[in-house]
Amino acid sequence: MWYLIIASLIWGLSFGLIKNMLAGLPPAWLGMVRMAVAAVVFLPLLQRVRFRTGLALFLIGMLQFGVMYLAYMRSFVYLKAHEVALFTVVTPLYVSALDDLWRRRFTGINQLCALLAVVAAALILRGGVQRAPFTGFILVQASNLCFAVGQLAYRECLALWPDDNKPVDRALFAWLYCGAFVGLVPFALSECLRYDFTITPLQIAVVLYLGAVASGAGFFLWNAGARRVSAGVLAVMNNVKIPVGVLVSLTVFGESVDLLPLLSGTVLLIAALVPVCRSAACAAADA
Repeated sequence: MWYLIIASLIWGLSFGLIKNMLAGLPPAWLGMVRMAVAAVVFLPLLQRVRFRTGLALFLIGMLQFGVMYLAYMRSFVYLKAHEVALFTVVTPLYVSALDDLWRRRFTGINQLCALLAVVAAALILRGGVQRAPFTGFILVQASNLCFAVGQLAYRECLALWPDDNKPVDRALFAWLYCGAFVGLVPFALSECLRYDFTITPLQIAVVLYLGAVASGAGFFLWNAGARRVSAGVLAVMNNVKIPVGVLVSLTVFGESVDLLPLLSGTVLLIAALVPVCRSAACAAADA
């Protein structure tokens, strides 16, 4: 679970950087560059795999990171930053429901804890949305769904690998980032023809950081952690980045925030984690 916590801390800083430092840059182009940097970082670690496995990882990356970025970054055209954050709170429900659907079961504790995580994140961000455009809402939900499907698909892809020949996660991630990069290229090129923009040296540094650390290391840690925890823990952890992001905005970027809902929501998130972690620990002990 530490992989998920570290990734959440990294992404907590990323929200503020994107909002305050990269306004005006074409969204698909920004996503493409971030994926290109992430791919370059992980290419030296790339391991050759069978064609079908490489294609599966390529397509997972195209969906989880490529299509997700396309919808997520585009949503900022219609929504304010805090509205985008608020609309991501349903991701735990997608993760929990999709995992149960895939396994043809209903896990009440996972669904309950995922719902509790949604309530916690909504409490943290309460009072944020007033008549937000429906298009923006749909784009964020498309982003949430892509990210949920991708992390679960990666878990299943690695689970099918024989244990005696299973590679480490870092040897596979260039496949995912290359898939995301290829998926974003046509949209990025189209934006470059339509947008008239310039980028400063400071923005270049921010983009390189986001590509190598937030995207490269962050997504690697998240997917590697996702296959090491139960679906219930994974669902709840998808919302940990929200209080982290609020805290970073408060302490680093000097934004104002109501501390009461922040603290209340954080306590609720911890409460949501307790039963799923206990359930996972019991399952591991029984095994």
